[in-house]
Amino acid sequence: MNIIKELNILDLACCSYEETWQLQRELHAKRVNGEIRDTLILVEHPPVYTLGKNADERHLVATEDFLRRRGIEVYRVDRGGDITYHGPGQLVGYPIFNLKEHRPSIGWFIATIEQILIDTLAKFEITAEHVPSLTGVWVGDQKIAAIGMRVARWVTMHGFALNVTTDLSNFGGIIPCGLTGKGVTRMIDLCPTVTLAAVKQEIISQFARHFGFNQIKSVEKVQPNKEL
Repeated sequence: MNIIKELNILDLACCSYEETWQLQRELHAKRVNGEIRDTLILVEHPPVYTLGKNADERHLVATEDFLRRRGIEVYRVDRGGDITYHGPGQLVGYPIFNLKEHRPSIGWFIATIEQILIDTLAKFEITAEHVPSLTGVWVGDQKIAAIGMRVARWVTMHGFALNVTTDLSNFGGIIPCGLTGKGVTRMIDLCPTVTLAAVKQEIISQFARHFGFNQIKSVEKVQPNKEL
């Protein structure tokens, strides 16, 4: 007997950070209550800096003029990790997964997300790796993908940000992830033919492979009292 293991994909295209964060909280509550299946949100955000719950505000080095000229918002949020940047050309993924249906291990989950990103990059002939003691995915000493999670009642939220065609100059307003002496890079500089659409499809494929989903379902944005 084949057991159906379904993943919902919620593609928001471009959506504000604040609206997406609120949506994550709503979906998290629904997943805790068993009202929806595991859901992967895929999105691009307008320019925004986010600081994790333990972030050092000194790592936000942008002046008010820098923020205003570039239209960058700033949020302190409830994920792990320090400070990072989100913006157009960056594929952001928020898995709302119940780890009890996979493996109740936060370390395993983060390692799996890292491997998904590494395997995705390999499909575009980009060699990336995990660096021990540093969360995220790296190409040499340059970070290409950041990861910051929150897990409550074994259900995950927040997630990863993969630089595809991101404007890297906006990272100049922060010390990314609080790390000095490290840089950032993006896929298009390493694979000039890459498109965000192609990366998105590969990410979905890798999530299915690594988490054992055998059915993928595209869903619309959740409305009040509407189940996925």
